[in-house]
Amino acid sequence: MAIKITDECINCGACEPECPNNAIYEGGVEWSMADGTAVKGPFTLMDGSVTEANDPHAPVAVDVYYITPEKCTECQGFHDEPQCAAVCPVDCCVPDEMYRETVEQLLAKKDKMHL
Repeated sequence: MAIKITDECINCGACEPECPNNAIYEGGVEWSMADGTAVKGPFTLMDGSVTEANDPHAPVAVDVYYITPEKCTECQGFHDEPQCAAVCPVDCCVPDEMYRETVEQLLAKKDKMHL
């Protein structure tokens, strides 16, 4: 499943540079599939809708850093554990129960983003 950042986030920013998928954004900042990935052109999101890689999407959170589940792979294929959780000084990077994915699904997502 994807990782989420809870409201306990202290906005230190330690997690953001650790994400190999560029799935972590500062609160209030729009995100796109193309940010930090090889995605170009149309891309099918988890809900089945299609977006253009460079299309901006509304922030998931406004007051704290956030992880977009569309890009989070729990660092599968890159590291042995989610790096955001490993570096978070307040342990606010936790599994997001709303987005359950198998290791195979996470690796397939990674492969779609990093051709």
